[in-house]
Amino acid sequence: MEDTRIPVWLDCDPGHDDTFAILLAAYHPAIRILGVSTVFGNASLEKTTRNACSILTAIGKASSIPVYVGASKALHRPAMHAPTDIHGETGLDGTDLLPPPTVPPVTTIPAVEAAYAALKACPPGTAWVVATGAFTNAAALFLQHPDLVGHVRGLSLMGGALGGGFTGAVLGSVDGVPRVGNWTQFAEFNVIADPEAAAAILHGDDPARGGIPGLAAKTTLIPLDVTHLVLTTAEVRDLVLYGREAVEREGFVGGDGDGKGEGKTRLRVMLVELLMFFAKTYSEVFGVTEGPPLHDPLAVAAVLTGLGDQHEIPFCDCDPAGEPGLAQRERYEVTVVTEGAYEDARAGARTGQITARLLPPGVEGVRIPRSLDIPLFWKVLEECISRADAAVAAAEAASTGEAVAK
Repeated sequence: MEDTRIPVWLDCDPGHDDTFAILLAAYHPAIRILGVSTVFGNASLEKTTRNACSILTAIGKASSIPVYVGASKALHRPAMHAPTDIHGETGLDGTDLLPPPTVPPVTTIPAVEAAYAALKACPPGTAWVVATGAFTNAAALFLQHPDLVGHVRGLSLMGGALGGGFTGAVLGSVDGVPRVGNWTQFAEFNVIADPEAAAAILHGDDPARGGIPGLAAKTTLIPLDVTHLVLTTAEVRDLVLYGREAVEREGFVGGDGDGKGEGKTRLRVMLVELLMFFAKTYSEVFGVTEGPPLHDPLAVAAVLTGLGDQHEIPFCDCDPAGEPGLAQRERYEVTVVTEGAYEDARAGARTGQITARLLPPGVEGVRIPRSLDIPLFWKVLEECISRADAAVAAAEAASTGEAVAK
């Protein structure tokens, strides 16, 4: 029987929100995850790789989803000091329930080559690459293998920030100064971590600007303007901790969502503890107090757009201010500021900033959605957590049975 699931290669830098991206990709019934590659970002490459392996162990997928080690630094820049103010020293601070990895990463083949082989083995026009960390591995993949541009269905990125009222999201402030970016006033972290990689992808229809021909037209960009619409409020944390049935039956909605209650499973308690750490840092650093935005799984969810069936999570890529019934899809020419070093950006330079120019109707370019069906997104994510719960319980039961038999 033909496998009609969407093949996805996930490149990430776990990271609290990457945890949920991995879980969504691993347990969504319409996605077939081909592999996971790691990149520097929320922590050092060594730590993000270990974190990816630990997450897969926690959700019962360590033996079926391989992890490959990617880039430790940007394409053309020196190594970046890993930030600790948002994700902590390990990249996944906030819980003691994350298990040690049971399966190590694959080190016999580079991540880019593993991704290329897996993607080329898929039928043309079916597979997606999803990148939720620095875009270094994703850019290297298409730079080294330009034939892949025509082979894949798309590339979905979490990164960048536009501001200017692109959506109604509150992007936060630091020291009383409103900002667009989350690393500097202008730049989002995944872009500034490797601006040249971002430019290679997003300037794709203009090789004169260093872009990879044809790639921009296949790229979906999920910026902070969209991710800050999807906040993990106390109600959402209750949903994750107790499950939908318990919330609907017992009325936990509106509870404290602090992760200290008797969660439905150990996995759910771990997930909410991670969210609580993320919530604390977002409140302290950016003044976002309602709950932290869950950035990375939205880039996974974006591959489910256009399915036209029960698995679709609709994203809106039209101007909501347009006349009802006459709205046309929007595509953009994106520009990445690559001038300046990391230190210059910290001193006020616009290094890593992105701007987007709306293209005429019908002209292909980067897809930047403005919104999505947020209640459906949370519903689908909780269903994936339930599937993970069931898989982990079945594995533990089988292990217990084997131990008894011995």
